[in-house]
Amino acid sequence: MIDHALLTKLYPGLAEELEKEDETPPVETLVEKTTTGVPSLVINGLHIHSPRDPVREAQRLAESLGADQADKTSPIVILGFGLGYAAEAAAAKSPGRPLIIVERRRQILKKALETRDLGKFLSINRIVFVVGGSGDAVTGALSLFEDPLRGKIPPAIIRNRALMRLDEEYYANVEQRIQAWTRTDDVNIATLRRFGKRWVRNLGRNREAIRDLPGISRLARALGANESADITGIPVFLAAAGPSLDSIGPLLKEISHRCVIVAVDTSLRFLLKWGVDPDFAVVVDPQYWNARHLDRSAAKRTHLIAESAVYPPVLRHPFRGCFLCGSLFPLGRFIEDRVDPKGDLGAGGSVATTAWDFARVLGAPSIWIAGLDLSFPELKTHFRGALFEDRAHAESGRRVPAETWSVRALRDGQPFLAPAADGGQVLTDHRLSLYASWFEHRFREYSSVHNYSLSPGGLAIAGLETAGAEQLLALPERREEINQRLETLFENISKNFNSDEAVRQRAAEYERARNILLEGLRDIKAQSEEAAEWAGTALRRSRQAVPPAAEQDRVLKKLDRANRAIADSAVKKVAGFLFPQASELEAGLRPGIDDPYIRHLEFSTLFYRALAEAAGYNLKVLFKKDAADT
Repeated sequence: MIDHALLTKLYPGLAEELEKEDETPPVETLVEKTTTGVPSLVINGLHIHSPRDPVREAQRLAESLGADQADKTSPIVILGFGLGYAAEAAAAKSPGRPLIIVERRRQILKKALETRDLGKFLSINRIVFVVGGSGDAVTGALSLFEDPLRGKIPPAIIRNRALMRLDEEYYANVEQRIQAWTRTDDVNIATLRRFGKRWVRNLGRNREAIRDLPGISRLARALGANESADITGIPVFLAAAGPSLDSIGPLLKEISHRCVIVAVDTSLRFLLKWGVDPDFAVVVDPQYWNARHLDRSAAKRTHLIAESAVYPPVLRHPFRGCFLCGSLFPLGRFIEDRVDPKGDLGAGGSVATTAWDFARVLGAPSIWIAGLDLSFPELKTHFRGALFEDRAHAESGRRVPAETWSVRALRDGQPFLAPAADGGQVLTDHRLSLYASWFEHRFREYSSVHNYSLSPGGLAIAGLETAGAEQLLALPERREEINQRLETLFENISKNFNSDEAVRQRAAEYERARNILLEGLRDIKAQSEEAAEWAGTALRRSRQAVPPAAEQDRVLKKLDRANRAIADSAVKKVAGFLFPQASELEAGLRPGIDDPYIRHLEFSTLFYRALAEAAGYNLKVLFKKDAADT
């Protein structure tokens, strides 16, 4: 029953995928007619759907879907398509919700399309198929449905247990990816609540740096090979800040003769202590205490790689120079896109993830990493002498010794034992395992980069090969070549970026971006305050007497016009960055209100007040003088 024309029109990628040879061994499939007259599927003698009534079975699954979920707009993930009954039932039960269908075997999808008429179902325009592969693509599919203001919304999941048992490892990996994707956003939401205003304040003070500092895109492929010029690629040594970094200290001088040295903020002081100025130091965390890692770390031969929301004194630290990576925040991105795009680096939640991505952008053919333990070998948390350790000793006392801090660090992340790179087991936690998942994904995505770990006792990470220090020291010495190549690069960047014409053009674009931002935030604040007043007035009247339908319609149209105006604003993401989660607003609603009109007015009042407050805060921080006039 496959309608090839419909399939090619609506899902050309899926149609192309189904033409490929299945990467899994074939299974024995049998279509049986059930007692209700519809077909069911049997694979290797195992019933994939109910042998009596697969339609009713699927309806029960859809009815229980997300029963305890407050959000009914999140994607629905179908693990195991079978003949498609559960996916159809979910689409009927929750029209408008996106569907992500994950099916390990092309053979089963083909059988479903041959057996049943799925044309109506396929005509839904919010379906994404993840077919075969490793299943990692499910996170990319989920990212398609992120809300611009609210970010990631945890999906609901329907599981075909029979199909999942057929490919346990595959579906276990998919579920792990979904959990990691969701947990990452949970961390981001909690962090935003705590530090969101700090990030806006940092960007307010650093925004001119976006105009005045070049981006890391100008360093792209700086270390790559050039066959026509007979130039080979230069390796990178990346110093993370795990406990195993201690063992590398005595070798750093020799390593620096062979590799470009990239430090993270937490390891910079360690390298300087051993007499090695790294070529680059990566700092992306906006918090005050993170900036303290640079205390007593004068690295005058080092170039800083930073994000524009870092704590402002970081950009004034005595580095030799500075390059910005693309902003992680809407405000920084708004200015960059209009003035000087910087070039993106992956953000996996840890500075080590960003530093690895920077090494990749440099074009390094191989990246040798020390201190990337992502675990607590021998119950240690960081290398000796790290800021965390110094601070714990400085604040320790008789009743709260330094060891108390270590115990809390080990306990609070929900620790568990996991496979170590050397074949044993090591203690890690959920936060560190998220970072490991990010690395595994990037290693697969950029498989041409060879990655070596000098931390055999750390967490096992797929794609990260364990190597001994002797292998690294067997590389040829290339420091003179490294210095020459980097010096030439820096000179060319400075000449082009700081030319009179380039400076003039960026200044003009910056001023235009500033004006658009100012007027846009003013407009959103005014629109939101007016809409909140409309909704609040209508709510008070409705509590006295139910208004006629015509009046309700007028109020709803007013609110809809305000909503469309805000949605069309060029600065909506900037204003919405500090916007609370919908669940927080819903918690402020009065219980027991069943009237949908009154419920909508209550929510709209809270919604627009919160948006006006967010826009007002941005105006106050970014345009103190101008904000006084609003």
